[in-house]
Amino acid sequence: MNNLINRQLVIDGQTICYQLERKSVKNLNLRIRNDGSIYVSANKLVPIDEIDNFVRNKYSFITNALKKFSELAEYKPHPKKYVSGETFYIQGRSLRLQVSEAQKDSITSDGVNIYLQVKNLENTERKKQIVDRFMNKQCKIIFNEIVSEIYPIFKKYNISFPKLRVRNMETRWGSCLAKKGIITLNKQLLEAPRNCIEYVVMHEFCHFIHPNHSKHFYDFLTILMPDWKERKKLLEKVAIYRI
Repeated sequence: MNNLINRQLVIDGQTICYQLERKSVKNLNLRIRNDGSIYVSANKLVPIDEIDNFVRNKYSFITNALKKFSELAEYKPHPKKYVSGETFYIQGRSLRLQVSEAQKDSITSDGVNIYLQVKNLENTERKKQIVDRFMNKQCKIIFNEIVSEIYPIFKKYNISFPKLRVRNMETRWGSCLAKKGIITLNKQLLEAPRNCIEYVVMHEFCHFIHPNHSKHFYDFLTILMPDWKERKKLLEKVAIYRI
């Protein structure tokens, strides 16, 4: 990233370091990255003292977020070895991997186990490729199902059926390009319970009507999904520990 400035503040005896980027934005924005670093974006016309005060006012939010990331690090799963007994999640359900040797590579699931058959049990990279391909297929099937279920609500607003993209995303569960009619979902969302996936899809669909996170957006979302806050809380408290 260009034009990054490293800033340091002492707040209540604690040193807070953040990266500032000057860019064409209307508001001051603060984000805690997955690695615990603090990023702030601000218009070049905003005085540095005002930006520092903005960070100071976010001190409670920052410390709580950093504590959360520290806790999550304890639950971070170890890299998969693709051996029998490892656990994978689909729609919040745990599936146990069962690996066996066979003359042909294949993968199936009965909803309880994932059965991986490979010609070479020692080829971890090949096993990973097969499992990744299987999980990608599940993403497309399940995400398309949910998009198809929710779409009729928005059809009356003259919204065309969106194009669905599935990506690995570091900081978002989903995104929406309303003008292009594209909804992008985080591949790792597959691990979350289905009602959480429905919440993310509904959230992105609402951006076709309200492109920002204004009060109108949240009022609209609440009308369509009154329990969205509970779903969001479940997604944050449960799914993120697996992802």
